[in-house]
Amino acid sequence: MRPDYLIVGSGLSALVLGALMANSGKIVQILEAHEHPGGFGHTFTMAKTYQFNAQLHYVWDCGEGQTVNRVLKKLGLDQDVTFERYDPDGFDHMRMPGYALDIPSEPEELIQRLSTLFPTHRDRIRQFINEVEKTGAGLKKLAPPLRPIELLKHSSEVGCATQYVNSTLQDVFDKFQLPQAAQTLLALQWLDFLLPPNQLSFYAWVALFRGYQAGAFYPTQHFEHFINSLVQVIESHGGQVLLNHEVTNFKVIDQTVIGVEAIDLTTHQTCEFTGAIVICNMDPKKAAKMIGEEKFSKKVRRKLNYEYSASNYMAYCVVKDLDLRDYGFGKWNLSHTGHQDLNEAFAQMYERHDFSNPSFAITTPTLLTEAHRDCPEDCQIVEFLTVANYDYFKQLRERDRTAYNRKKQEILDSILDVVEEQYVPNFRKHMVFHVTGSPTTNERFCWCPNGNSYGSSLTPRNMGLGRLNHESSLKHFYFCNASSGYPGFAPTVWTGALLYQRLSGDAILSNN
Repeated sequence: MRPDYLIVGSGLSALVLGALMANSGKIVQILEAHEHPGGFGHTFTMAKTYQFNAQLHYVWDCGEGQTVNRVLKKLGLDQDVTFERYDPDGFDHMRMPGYALDIPSEPEELIQRLSTLFPTHRDRIRQFINEVEKTGAGLKKLAPPLRPIELLKHSSEVGCATQYVNSTLQDVFDKFQLPQAAQTLLALQWLDFLLPPNQLSFYAWVALFRGYQAGAFYPTQHFEHFINSLVQVIESHGGQVLLNHEVTNFKVIDQTVIGVEAIDLTTHQTCEFTGAIVICNMDPKKAAKMIGEEKFSKKVRRKLNYEYSASNYMAYCVVKDLDLRDYGFGKWNLSHTGHQDLNEAFAQMYERHDFSNPSFAITTPTLLTEAHRDCPEDCQIVEFLTVANYDYFKQLRERDRTAYNRKKQEILDSILDVVEEQYVPNFRKHMVFHVTGSPTTNERFCWCPNGNSYGSSLTPRNMGLGRLNHESSLKHFYFCNASSGYPGFAPTVWTGALLYQRLSGDAILSNN
């Protein structure tokens, strides 16, 4: 039977859309090239013992009445798929030479902590944080679906937000003349964007920074349970999630997408799939090239002309007989930089491939929930994240695999040198397993062009009015992924839910 919705890709936004449609009585079929569903949210097992999530570390918008909670309630999953909140007194621990700042949930407390560190800049700090709050409130009102009456009622906040449409985070730091060290402490979440302040959209930073302040979370049963629960909703309503099916072409008749061709990667047979409506969760630019860019309207072609985001380096580690809580770790992440200037730190690593003084994030998933173990009782998972250049690693891998592996080890060693010197002495002695991933790893296992981590780059150019949305200009064909919505766990859940709302007329979101 032809499904109501044929979805290409099983990333988070696709699974959310698919689960909501299935729950409403529609037949959904999803094709996924990977052996796991979930895109960057998938979980993999190494050495038959250790479980790691591919890319997700902590999430937001999961509290009562927020986007993720609304979706789970709609699906009847809110009692089964739950979240643990990070420490609201310090969900992000920022560390740099001479300074330490734990980011609290309360803006007033953040102002006080920054003012203690930088007493002569107290007024500028308050002005900056107040502007962030006002901009964030305005952005919420500007998020679709737009309600004109809300825009009028909150014209001051909306006006504040709109003035920054072309601004980078650095532009706003400069406007308020914050001291360099304060800028770095506030922007040390930069690995959530893989952009430095002088390139990062102020909008993107505000949305995420305030999102985490409202509540940083980790799933009680880890991300695998969240992904599997969405898949189960689809399958329990007569739908299918077909893994190892790589879409190689789209079938288009008279500006209408009617289906796809896909290779079953286990049998190597080519199959045709059709659907009343086709949803594209794969990279829109890649899909457009398959279909033929000339088939799209000029407006959509302009929006498809986005730059991919930077990529990242990951190290997934396991330590044994070591309790990281004894060394200052817990229900928070730690971000470290050896540089006072994050713009320079980014250039050193991303442009010059020099990791001798690394900036990186540390997350400890084993400490975030006690309901589910991802490793044996005497072990803990530790993950390290930093930025990396796709072109550099791709050329290195193709030219000299030994040099490629050596570079990955070099980055890990640089990070571990800092960890042992400043955080956990003798860390290496307790490390019983590690595996590293580069931008080419992202491309191979998450099927993202150029190893991109967030779809389109989160620069002001890509975050303004010209950003791609669900509209493709072709009939019965819609985009639904990070580049046609927004990247990250909560934003991709929102992207899938928003498209469901638009296609079904069933309002489940709120921008209040």
